[in-house]
Amino acid sequence: MDGLGELDARLVACRACPRLVEWREEVARTRRAAFADQEYWGRPVPGFGPHDAALLIIGLAPAAHGANRTGRMFTGDRSGDVLYRALYDVGLASRPTAESADDGLTLYGTRITSPVHCAPPANKPTPRERDTCRSCLVDELRLLAPHLRSVVVLGAFGWQAALSALAAAGRRVPRPRPAFGHGARVTLAGGADLAPLELFGCFHVSQRNTFTGRLTPAMLRDVLGAAADAAGLRRTAQ
Repeated sequence: MDGLGELDARLVACRACPRLVEWREEVARTRRAAFADQEYWGRPVPGFGPHDAALLIIGLAPAAHGANRTGRMFTGDRSGDVLYRALYDVGLASRPTAESADDGLTLYGTRITSPVHCAPPANKPTPRERDTCRSCLVDELRLLAPHLRSVVVLGAFGWQAALSALAAAGRRVPRPRPAFGHGARVTLAGGADLAPLELFGCFHVSQRNTFTGRLTPAMLRDVLGAAADAAGLRRTAQ
């Protein structure tokens, strides 16, 4: 098992945040009526994608009946429907839908993770829960560092968490810290054994944002495409 595999195995066994443990397991027991015949994952959700990814997407946290059910990031909910469709459209995913952890979906040069790995009540992790989970994101960034060239952060919560984790992972984050905004782009200088890293901001793929048109498919494709190009990824034409 390599470093990321070991990290994922350690993460899945985590019970550090009592509120999150209670919630994720309660949801897995009671289930939503539409998924009553399915066995829920009900544990922390590890990152998804190749271990030599050049592009990392950082979200918020697993959805109660999405990744907390399927065990794979952004899989099985409407936010994931939007994200994976866009990844497919820009040539970074093998299929446009993500339904289950065994559906055959492959990501090309791209990995998806989050600053909080357990589903939180009302989709709102607390600052303490974010900080408790930070070491996992820091370790993931360090392990990806030899190949990582760009990062897309979905939403302001993830942006703040990502900046702190990137600094802890050895990146030189500007002071004052860059503000979040859709389309924001910041170059983090390289040094020592680290190559420069391009950081992109994007509105989260939440239903609130996508249903109201605050984030359109074209807006999402533009950010993902720019990040893929910055990472030097050869995108598969769809």
